[in-house]
Amino acid sequence: LPVPEPLAVMASDSAPERFSSELADFSTTNVQVQGVDEPDFLKNDGRYVYILSNDKLTIIDTYPPENATIVTKVGLDVQRQNLQDMFLNKDRLIIFYESYESDYIIEQYGYQPIPIRSSSTHAIVLDISDTENPEVLKNYAVRGKYHDARMIGDDVYFVTRSDINYHHPIVPSVTESSRTIMIPDVYYFDNPDLYYQFSTVTAIDIFGDEINADTFMMNSAGTMYVSEDSIYITYPKYLPYTYYEEQVKEKFFKIIVPLLPKEPQNKIRSIENSNLGTDEQWNKVSEVLQDTYKEMSEDEKRVLFRNIQEALEEYEILIAQELEKTVIHKIGIDRLALNHASSAEVLGHLLNQFSMDEFGDNFRIATTSEAYTSKGRTMHNSVYVLDEELKIVGKLEGIAPDERIYSARFMGDKLYLVTFRQVDPFFVIDLSDKTPKVLGYLKIPGFSNYLHPYDENHIIGIGRETKENKWGGVSTLGIKISLFDVSDVSNPVQVDVFTIGDRGTNSEGLYDHKAFLFDKKKDVLSIPIEFNGYKVSEEGIHTESNPWIGFYVLGVDVEDGFRLKGKIDHSTGYDPYSYEKYGDYGSRSFYIEDVLYTVTSKLMKMNDLEDMSEINQLKLGTSGEVIKYID
Repeated sequence: LPVPEPLAVMASDSAPERFSSELADFSTTNVQVQGVDEPDFLKNDGRYVYILSNDKLTIIDTYPPENATIVTKVGLDVQRQNLQDMFLNKDRLIIFYESYESDYIIEQYGYQPIPIRSSSTHAIVLDISDTENPEVLKNYAVRGKYHDARMIGDDVYFVTRSDINYHHPIVPSVTESSRTIMIPDVYYFDNPDLYYQFSTVTAIDIFGDEINADTFMMNSAGTMYVSEDSIYITYPKYLPYTYYEEQVKEKFFKIIVPLLPKEPQNKIRSIENSNLGTDEQWNKVSEVLQDTYKEMSEDEKRVLFRNIQEALEEYEILIAQELEKTVIHKIGIDRLALNHASSAEVLGHLLNQFSMDEFGDNFRIATTSEAYTSKGRTMHNSVYVLDEELKIVGKLEGIAPDERIYSARFMGDKLYLVTFRQVDPFFVIDLSDKTPKVLGYLKIPGFSNYLHPYDENHIIGIGRETKENKWGGVSTLGIKISLFDVSDVSNPVQVDVFTIGDRGTNSEGLYDHKAFLFDKKKDVLSIPIEFNGYKVSEEGIHTESNPWIGFYVLGVDVEDGFRLKGKIDHSTGYDPYSYEKYGDYGSRSFYIEDVLYTVTSKLMKMNDLEDMSEINQLKLGTSGEVIKYID
């Protein structure tokens, strides 16, 4: 099946009428699933750019780029909380932030009300048809902390999490401008968890007045994957301590006893099946063991204990891997209708959202199983295929023993998987059948943290270069951008590598796919780069130079690989260790027509996409008026 076009670019056929029809060619947020938008602190519509920073919304008119100006900088009335994420849809912005309040309760047999702190997530619907005077249309609030969100068409879905106070439970509610409009139904499941939270899924119609929400009792909602039809919420499963106590008993009777001589085996089985209490049983079993050891020679005991130890180590690895599980809840979505469809568990833990995918009627998931035993740490990786009811119909376990997943990308009926310990195995896994199978792999130094499709036969990876050090270990070096040719699935090839900096170099693109811009037609790959000013030698000696922050812009060709088109410097006033730096947003790049826009804290630059010459730059200040809510 053909691979979808690279996800950094989405067509702009829905731009508001007030924008020039000539400005229809622009990039938007890099998302995982086409048609499913992801929230970010920066959005653009082909002319106007919208940026959230702390409690401020900045609106910038970028056309023409030579005269780009800040149209509006406003602070929303958000009780001094930071604005977190937003969506842009025609002349609407949907902005999320959290507020904090206190509910008062009287403890059992008490007399004085005491406060219980709780949080609510606000989803503000903002009318931006007049960019100079944005207007708040809706102020929805759902009890709980903001977790994640997606937008499909004109509908927004967001998930909130709130703790359960078992003595004084506060069921999540939905308000609009401080008026309660809904108490969602609460659902629970037949797969018990050790801990519970309320996870509320809320769906709102951006251009209407409809809203719906359901609350689910589950462990704390973790990594999400969203298709056009379903929301998948996952989290690691933890078992109660009593389970581990029972496991010690099972380990003794299942592993140790069968290795003993026959006579003590029979005596212990008889004690096990007696009506004696637990302590009395163990006292008698201990006597049997002591008597048995007295009759054995030192060599016999040494052989027995070695056999028992080896059997226990194998058992520990098996049990430890069985104990680490990921729970999956599937919630069907049909516009604002929500329906909990099914649940499942698979072995191992997830890396991130790219470890999951829905394709046809199947859900695919890649996990790493990690176990700590008396022999040390063991790892392996697995891929599971589940049907639409989340029943496992195929699996491939034991991939890359003693390594863990560093990046994954599902593309049609293939999975591209990078694991790492000392080298970077790049796997091509076939998912055309229900049973996954490895078609081919490539071992190279370094690793990739994020994989992005170039076309159906080529993959771009961004990660780090590595090299073996003089002590036999592996040293992590600078940023590594790789181009893989997977046209021959049994023999993937690394076409080219472009490296940036050394150990003191970092990039948000390693851990945030929204910081990664790629467009094949425009021949542009832009990633933010940060150098903290310190270089570290193999001996651990630090040398200092000027810190640098900005963007590396590359061209990509399947024949010739990467070429540097330019570096865009955002270093003026940059302090890598300032507290202020961590209160602002991250770094983003996007294009409108033939202009590349790069944004870091307090600065936007505009450069020609062809020759990287600077067109303009705009400082992003912090002042602004406050938009009051409509009561």
